[in-house]
Amino acid sequence: MLLTVADVLDMPVVRAGQPKLVGGGSLDRPVRWVHVSELPDVAKLLVGRELILTTGQALSTGDADTVEYLESLSLAGVSGLVVELGTYVRELPPLVAATADRLRLPVIALGSVVRFVEITEAVHRVIVADQYAELEFARTVHETFTALSVRRGSLAEIVKTAAEMLDASVVLEDLTHRVLTMTARHAATSTLLDKWETTSRLLADTDANVVPVGPHTQRWGRLILRSNRVPNTRARMVLERAAQTLTLHRMIERDRFGLHRQAQTGLIDDMINGRLTDERDAVALAATLGLARRSRYIPMAIDVAAATESDPVAHQRRTAAILDAAMHGTALAKATALAAPGHGNRVTLILAVSRTGDLDRILTAVGTAIGSEVRRVAGVDRVVLGVSAESDSLLDTARELPRAAHVAEVALSLSPSTPRPFYRSGDVRLRGLLSLIRDEPGVQRFAETELSALLRHDIHHSTDLTRTLRQFLDLAGNKTELAKRLNISRPTLYDRLSRIERILDVDLDAGETRTSLHAALLIRDLTVSGEL
Repeated sequence: MLLTVADVLDMPVVRAGQPKLVGGGSLDRPVRWVHVSELPDVAKLLVGRELILTTGQALSTGDADTVEYLESLSLAGVSGLVVELGTYVRELPPLVAATADRLRLPVIALGSVVRFVEITEAVHRVIVADQYAELEFARTVHETFTALSVRRGSLAEIVKTAAEMLDASVVLEDLTHRVLTMTARHAATSTLLDKWETTSRLLADTDANVVPVGPHTQRWGRLILRSNRVPNTRARMVLERAAQTLTLHRMIERDRFGLHRQAQTGLIDDMINGRLTDERDAVALAATLGLARRSRYIPMAIDVAAATESDPVAHQRRTAAILDAAMHGTALAKATALAAPGHGNRVTLILAVSRTGDLDRILTAVGTAIGSEVRRVAGVDRVVLGVSAESDSLLDTARELPRAAHVAEVALSLSPSTPRPFYRSGDVRLRGLLSLIRDEPGVQRFAETELSALLRHDIHHSTDLTRTLRQFLDLAGNKTELAKRLNISRPTLYDRLSRIERILDVDLDAGETRTSLHAALLIRDLTVSGEL
């Protein structure tokens, strides 16, 4: 940042000369260099923003020459003129003050003799140090954003880096003025984003604190600096370098999820992992991404059974299609949501619905619409929606998303013969509990101990007694109904059940036996299906 005339006059070496402003007004003009000269035509040697030191020889040859001299300095863009009195002029006449005021050229008189070389050394030392600091800052900016490009830093990370460098709030928005990501400094996020669209629309692309993002012919966003405290040259440098990095990031990631989806994913991830802890800030950010305010929020997870994709790009595109279909279904049901891709074919949503009305009816409408749209995606066979507890807190809802994902995961393993628009934890019950502990060695040993004899018998004798046992337990031991379902006579069924009892050495009329065997079969389903 360049020194001003006022900064130079405040230096001890200049103050020793008792400087006094004669005319010309503001001392805020920047000083690029200090030049000592007695030449009356020195202006032709200057390039602008110099501070001229003189003993006043050019001011001692008459009024006409004095005016011409001052006018030539003003035309050359000189920042100011410092005249040491005593050698050629004892005082500056009123004509100098009047001309300086007319030209708005600061003219300063020194009442005491000073060594000009000490002034030039002091000023140039500061100027060179500032120039070196600017070069160092530019090098740091270049290296930092180059490193972000190389390791594919996220949109949020790029914007956060720019904000930290400038110690000011920086916002990245799309062309419809929706906030994609932002970092607030010295202000609350909720305050910064209050009436954001109105604020943003009043900022033209030519504003010093606004930098377009994207290739010249395909702009897709804007970086906006929300501060007036940062030196303009540094701000522009950082914003432009950040914009270049964002543009490169978008070019590399163009086959992945859209910017708006990435912003939603980042917000959900920040809430789940505790990087965003203020409820008002979370609601403000979510609102800029389309989530309705003053709503009740429901954590939701969508799991699908689909053909396996060996091609990662094809899998990625299908996940994107599922996410888009889910959001389209949400809109059809007149609700809003934040959505993020999850593990495998899963999509997680934070659903915002009206605080009034029957929640089950609303969820049924939303679940039906989402299920219908997701089933249209190529390769999708089944769709299940898991939900967890509703809340008036957006942050609490985000933390419930893993529970909703667990419900969806278990629901996908249930029989598709009785589909529901959505599942709660009560709908998955014991299967849900077992899915949490299915990978524990002790649980697996329990299942093997209970069933291994019957499974070996089926293998050796090409029978299907395990299926008979499963259906017997599913029907709570109703033998009449089981005989009908298997389309066999009751004596045949009794014979099969007797063989199962002998092979397993159990009594199927005992309640605890049935519970143990049923739990073992559920554990086998969860560990063998490979769908979870």
